[in-house]
Amino acid sequence: MSSAELSALLLLCTAMSFTPGPNTTLSAALAANFGFRRALRFVLAVAVGWGVLLSLCAAGVGVLVVSLPPLRWAVTASGIAYLLWMAWRLRHAHAMAQADTSRLNVTFWQGVMLQFLNIKAWMLALTVVGGWLIGRDDPWQRFAVILPLLLGFALASNLSYAWMGSLLRVWLADTAHGGRRLRWFNRSMAGALVVTAAWMTTF
Repeated sequence: MSSAELSALLLLCTAMSFTPGPNTTLSAALAANFGFRRALRFVLAVAVGWGVLLSLCAAGVGVLVVSLPPLRWAVTASGIAYLLWMAWRLRHAHAMAQADTSRLNVTFWQGVMLQFLNIKAWMLALTVVGGWLIGRDDPWQRFAVILPLLLGFALASNLSYAWMGSLLRVWLADTAHGGRRLRWFNRSMAGALVVTAAWMTTF
């Protein structure tokens, strides 16, 4: 892989990984409501799910999803429904005590499966496969370099958002304001998920 190709890949990954999306929004929200350690489970799930998704796209599954409109729309519709469901749960979490019960609980496997419902993740995976792997003389050698690189971006971006969310945790938990800070933070994060769901309809 030439230095120009690597530079282009790094720019693409930076733009796609660090801009707000369902993964980064949930990483921040989980850390703010549960703490950084609790959010790590979701952060790791994102990396695992993304790695599996990229591997499947490299093996040709991604082309099948894109070439069959009903399948593509099923993925998109499922992703939109999941984001709206999470937004509703987040919107109605008014206190950390509520959040700590089950309202915002996202299991490791739910985090993994979210990647397969995230059309943004599909588009990034297909862009990388189409631009850096297909038609190359050494696709699997390239894949061996690209996979850990993109996993690193997935971890770095979601860890960054989780860290920012955890920094807000004490400020949000200020009971002197009757939980208003946390309530408005969760509503803002819910709004971000709704905007993301609306954006996904454009694909």
